[in-house]
Amino acid sequence: MDNAAAISLPQIRSLRDGAAQAIAAADLDLKTELAQETARRWAARRLSLRSPLDAPVPERPGRPEKPALIPPRNVPRRSLHTPQGRIALLHAIAHIELNAVDLALDIVARFADQPVPLSFFEGWMRVAFEEAKHFRLVRARLQAMGADYGDLPAHDGLWQAAHDTRNDLTARLAVVPLILEARGLDVTPALQAKMRETGDMDSAAVLDIIYEDEKGHVAVGAKWFRFLCQRERRDPVRAFQDLVRANFRGSLKAPFNDIARAEAGLTPAFYRSMTTSANI
Repeated sequence: MDNAAAISLPQIRSLRDGAAQAIAAADLDLKTELAQETARRWAARRLSLRSPLDAPVPERPGRPEKPALIPPRNVPRRSLHTPQGRIALLHAIAHIELNAVDLALDIVARFADQPVPLSFFEGWMRVAFEEAKHFRLVRARLQAMGADYGDLPAHDGLWQAAHDTRNDLTARLAVVPLILEARGLDVTPALQAKMRETGDMDSAAVLDIIYEDEKGHVAVGAKWFRFLCQRERRDPVRAFQDLVRANFRGSLKAPFNDIARAEAGLTPAFYRSMTTSANI
């Protein structure tokens, strides 16, 4: 989907500016198009990294009035064997993907002053582009089923992870791609199978695209986490475990998709011993 012709974009002064404006946008068509257009211009070398006129990096992302945000434990669970249950699952995935757009943009905008190679930003803008694609795909599937994003409540736990690691790039990499995104590698194969079992091949096809892309997203996180650890002369496994204990609210839950995680550079040594030792 390409909404560029239908959406009037504001001036994008730099990579940081485009990312910050996209995070702040409450209109979700504008948010996703700003994310993708900023990624396109950065890939084409048409933007500088920073500008004195950049928009400030928001502390919270822009959102429409709906969905209502409620505590995670209050989000209802429904059987995937009913249309309502599949809509509820897709709505939850849409919410995750929307947060993932903002998380990828935030790592670019908030850490644009960090002394990292420009390829760091290339990787994360590719992630932002693909997360915007995912949100649009899932939203289109919801609409095809007679629903839309915002029809059901959602929770705010994903953005809290960004807020908690806003001052530490290494901690952000440990928590967001190496825990939250990696969790998607664990749970998505079973969801793909259940969608096919119920005959919902269109939803399964959307999950197929997301799953393959998410492997690359975890790989980007693992690459740059290892890069920073090497530069700081820290053992990546020990650093990961220390940062998770200090910054992650929750426990690491089995089962793990060890093969997909290892393909992305996240080997079992990172997380296996933490299944019951992370903060609860």
